[in-house]
Amino acid sequence: MNDKAKSAESGSLRPPDGRPTLKTIAFMTGLGVTTVSRALKDAPDISADTKQRVQLVARQVGYRPNRAGVRLRTGKTNVISLLLNTDEQLMGFISDIIYGISQELAGTPYHIILTPYSGRNDPMDPVRYVVETQSADGIIISRTEPHDQRVKYMTERGFPFATHGRTNLGIDHPWHDFDNHAFARLAVGSLAARGRRRLALLAPEPSLSYHQHMTDGFAEAVAEAGLNEIPFKTAWVDQPIDDIRARVMDLLNRPNRPDGIVCGSGTSALAVVNAIESCGLTLGREIDVATKQSTKLVQMFRPQLFVVNEDFRLAGRELARALLGSIASRPVRDLQSLSVPDCVVGPEEEAQLFMAKPAELAPALRS
Repeated sequence: MNDKAKSAESGSLRPPDGRPTLKTIAFMTGLGVTTVSRALKDAPDISADTKQRVQLVARQVGYRPNRAGVRLRTGKTNVISLLLNTDEQLMGFISDIIYGISQELAGTPYHIILTPYSGRNDPMDPVRYVVETQSADGIIISRTEPHDQRVKYMTERGFPFATHGRTNLGIDHPWHDFDNHAFARLAVGSLAARGRRRLALLAPEPSLSYHQHMTDGFAEAVAEAGLNEIPFKTAWVDQPIDDIRARVMDLLNRPNRPDGIVCGSGTSALAVVNAIESCGLTLGREIDVATKQSTKLVQMFRPQLFVVNEDFRLAGRELARALLGSIASRPVRDLQSLSVPDCVVGPEEEAQLFMAKPAELAPALRS
């Protein structure tokens, strides 16, 4: 075969940019292009051996579907858009939730893209962009609000989505959430067991859904235990840590300062501890702190902390599962899950906090 013939044959197998195509895999396996295509789509009429052979060759040659071609043929992009607020202050949230989503998408044709936005801008803007340009097949959003207009907008347009958090819109939609009501009750219980009587809560921003869940759980547990709540409405876990530190120092300089603080995030707990020590108090002696954490770094920072784990990787997996189900038009009630914390890990305990695995998630709460 001369060079010209070789070139023609090569051109038939690979496009000008050199990427392997279905024809490349068909040539290497001796199968037809249609068979290769159906094997890669896991078609039920293709044998398991054939699928395995085709998928092996596809991996070896580095085959990736051409998204433009896929969209032209199917109307799908095979893309999931994760909308992230660049002002997010929760430690480990972004990296861990991306990791969890990627785990769930592995083995599917879907890929994740990040669509960042600033909290200073309208959170509807990135949602409108993705929906109107059809640049993704579905959207995952966080920082959910009770009457979240993003949820209403996507529901009205029939666009698949899943939310990290619940709403009070009266709309049944896919979501995954952490039970912040249960967290607050556990945290108060751990502080009460230490003999603390005057408790303050560093809660999320009031506009967010989980603010109400956490504050309700805190208030209920404080009342049931006959404790005193020290009002603390000047700081939120979403604020810069310097602002949190300053406001906690003001709190600790009050005549009726708290002897226990519940923190709604690990990042804010670092600021709280710094404020406590800056005021000349000793953690575990004059005051105790119970906090959520998404990384062991928080309790490693100060072993005297009482901690409840929130697994953002689990959240990522559950959100991806919910969104894939939404794209596939599965029943919405099957796409709602709640992670319930089981206990608090204290300074003297070595046991890890139990967190519900996906198969053990509590039944979804209905709004």
